[in-house]
Amino acid sequence: MKKLFGSIYKNKTVLVTGHTGFKGSWLCLWLKEMGANIVGYSLEAPTTPNHFELLNLNIISIIGDIRDMDKLNKVMQEHKPDIVFHLAAQALVRESYANPIETYETNVMGTLKVLEACKNADVKAIVNITSDKAYENKEWVWGYREDDPMGGYDPYSSSKGCADVLATSYRNSYFNLDEHGKTHQTLLATCRAGNVIGGGDWAKDRLITDIMLSVSQGKKVTIRNPHATRPWQHVLEPLSGYLLVGQKLLEGKKEFATAWNFGPSDEGTITVEAVIHNVKKYWDKIDYEINQDNNQPHEANLLKLDCSKAHTYLQWKPVWSSEKTFEMTVEWYKGFYDNKQVLSIHQLGEYIKNLQGEK
Repeated sequence: MKKLFGSIYKNKTVLVTGHTGFKGSWLCLWLKEMGANIVGYSLEAPTTPNHFELLNLNIISIIGDIRDMDKLNKVMQEHKPDIVFHLAAQALVRESYANPIETYETNVMGTLKVLEACKNADVKAIVNITSDKAYENKEWVWGYREDDPMGGYDPYSSSKGCADVLATSYRNSYFNLDEHGKTHQTLLATCRAGNVIGGGDWAKDRLITDIMLSVSQGKKVTIRNPHATRPWQHVLEPLSGYLLVGQKLLEGKKEFATAWNFGPSDEGTITVEAVIHNVKKYWDKIDYEINQDNNQPHEANLLKLDCSKAHTYLQWKPVWSSEKTFEMTVEWYKGFYDNKQVLSIHQLGEYIKNLQGEK
């Protein structure tokens, strides 16, 4: 495990914002297994149960708000991270309709303050995580490329588009690639990923979470948008991409300080209703009903990414098929609800074996 990514993360100080969240907790687990010294900075875990507390990782966990500039500066100056993975966000579309001010404050001003604190601490590498929803969505059948325009219909998507434009501005203004090694030492990349699923996610209004909670309670899950098409991938897939980008930045390769898409192959882009049928193969207790309410807030129907750039320049590609992704996700929740198991380390090990070409 420690030899992954050229052993670059062993003994490095890595600061992860949003470490108590779904993606952040999986990232911390992987970094810990590779021998990194992890500093987490986040609000309290947003749900009970939550993946971060179930993992019981031995890391420095700081409870703080990314909108708190003074605290961010203090943490950066005290711990002097080699690299920062910025994942902290208000990440729910429907929540953004209910609380637009908090969404923009967190996703835009919070990102601004994280980048400013990194600048003040001369952090060497920053991997800024936004979203596939940062793109101006035209409901195209083909995927968005990294140089397509940012946009966003709903407050969440728009805030992520703003955060992405903000990161580009910081790269141009303060972390300019032509000045790297002269006036500054910082490389900043932005990563955009599609819908991620996997064990340990209990955030509201997420399809897999809703399914697993319902089946654990012996209830039918209510589906509100059965024909919406999404690029489904296991959470470990984009994380492998983020870690790969981080490796390149830590190695000082400034050509990688740019934007990157990480999404599944076309076979992973399927409808919500098809997802139900897929997960039902692995847990026959799953049942559902459709409740299409025309008064619901707008959500995109079709959104996918073109990942050719990551395939070509990073040699990154998805490891697990959509079938394997659904199998592993259901396996995690069945293990948790039926046997109180937390299968995260086991599944990470299996993913890495497959990543290295082992069956």
